[in-house]
Formats: sequence, C-alpha cells, structure tokens
Amino acid sequence: MMLSKSEVAVLGIVVLSFLLGLYAYPQMSDKVASHWNAAGEVDGYMPKFWGTFFVPILIAVLGACFMLLPKIDPLRGNYAKFRPQYNGFVLLLMLFMLAIYVQTLLWNTGTKIGMVATMPIGIGLLFFYVGMMCEKAERNWFVGIRTPWSMSSDAVWKKTNVLGGKLFKLCGVLAIVGILFKGYEIWFVLVPVLLAAAYTFIYSYLEYQKEQGKNKEKGKKTGRR
Repeated sequence: MMLSKSEVAVLGIVVLSFLLGLYAYPQMSDKVASHWNAAGEVDGYMPKFWGTFFVPILIAVLGACFMLLPKIDPLRGNYAKFRPQYNGFVLLLMLFMLAIYVQTLLWNTGTKIGMVATMPIGIGLLFFYVGMMCEKAERNWFVGIRTPWSMSSDAVWKKTNVLGGKLFKLCGVLAIVGILFKGYEIWFVLVPVLLAAAYTFIYSYLEYQKEQGKNKEKGKKTGRR
C-alpha cells in the first residue's frame, strides 16, 4: 500500500527522532532530566534508556494512531472535507514533539536552553493551528470540539467549531504573548484555553437547545395544517 506524502513525512520524523536518540545516547548520563516545572527547573528524571528513547517511542505511537483514526472513525467520510487541515495538524504536532525532544537532548548534553522560553511559542503555534482545523472540521469522533450536543447535530457542530476555532487561535496568540511576562507564562497558556473550552461547551448546549426549540415550533405549525 502506497503511503501519502503526509504519512511519509510522519514516518521521516519518527525515524529522525530515533536516529537523534542513538546519536545522543552515549553522551547521556545515567539519570536523564525529563520534566521541568513552571519555573523552568528540572523536577523529574528518567533512567538513561527511557530518558533517551521515551519520546521517540511516543512520537511513533502517536503517529501511528493519527494515521489510523480516519480509517476507523464511523464518520470517516467526513475527513475528506478537512483532510489537508488534519494532515497539517498531525505534522505540526509531530514537529512540536520533535522540537521538545531535541531541546531535552541538548539540555542533557550540556546546552541548557530554558523550556519556559520556548514551550509557550510551540504551544501557541499548535493552538493556533488547532483553531484553523476546527473551523474547517466536519463532524467526527476524534478531532474538533466534541460535546454531546455538537455530536448530535451538524449545525451545532459547525457553529461550535467555528466559534471554538476562533477562540483557540486567540489562545495561541495569548500563549506566545505570555513569554513577555516572565513568571506568568504558564497562566497565559492554561487560563485562556480552559476558558475557551468551558465557553464552547456551554455554547454548544445553548445552540442545541435553540435548535430543538425551533424544531418543536416547526412541528407544531406542521401539525396545525
């Protein structure tokens, strides 16, 4: 079976991540820094093998899952309507994880670039692209803003995801702006996205109730004729 260009790109990122791990492995210490707190300080370590190869394994698993999802989704036919945006999201996510991995390898081999200085930029770009994808996404079970009400109505799905897309793009911008406020970067990431998620959840419910009300009115009018 022939691979698409996006699948080849994902496979290339997976292979590159393992090659980087193999190259860096001899230089890694027995305890590998693997997690940083909001202040940019290391607060988690892994043994040498897992600290070096956990992220490449994770990239490989996620890449395989994202390639599989459109094939197993009961609403798989809808992916064709936003496949370029979906493929772009998968590629961007893989690149984001690869960038984090490279920075982790650099940190553990002596080049300490602060995670707090770079992470908000990567997350911001990812949020912004998620917003672009949501605006184009058609109803499906795996990507987009999925609530009980958006999954029950194509119209509610579209309204919810168009609005959510705009909010996620705003979240992306705010995440990047957050790097200007030292010590508060994490809040510029978490607070906007939590508010956006809560707002779209409530919005989808209200839109569904509005739609149901209109349908009842139409039913009553039809019944009188």
